[in-house]
Amino acid sequence: MAITLTERASCELKELMVSQQKTDASLRIWVQGGGCSGLSYGMALDDAEPEEGDQVFSMQGIRIVVDGLSLQYMEGATVDYVDDMMGGGFKIDNPNAVSSCGCGSSFKTEGAEAGGGGCGSCSSR
Repeated sequence: MAITLTERASCELKELMVSQQKTDASLRIWVQGGGCSGLSYGMALDDAEPEEGDQVFSMQGIRIVVDGLSLQYMEGATVDYVDDMMGGGFKIDNPNAVSSCGCGSSFKTEGAEAGGGGCGSCSSR
């Protein structure tokens, strides 16, 4: 499996899908340039059909859609839901990230240049 959902993330996603009346939506995950470590994650509930080149996975009753370019940066990643002092939210544990931002939404892979901006509290993974 290219991307894994923890049981907690799956439960939270299902609740979110029901509350937003998007029970047939997919979880779309992507990587884009930006953030203080160079690359940042994006996630959204997506009602659209997968596009050409998208990879589609099904895990714990949730369809996950990732474009081919993003998948190369996220192979083997795990999506979890965590509660901390700042509140709850989804977190991606990415084995391809050699460093990540303190906020957890930005990362750098081997051989990639660090970006600028973002939260400003980068730390090594």
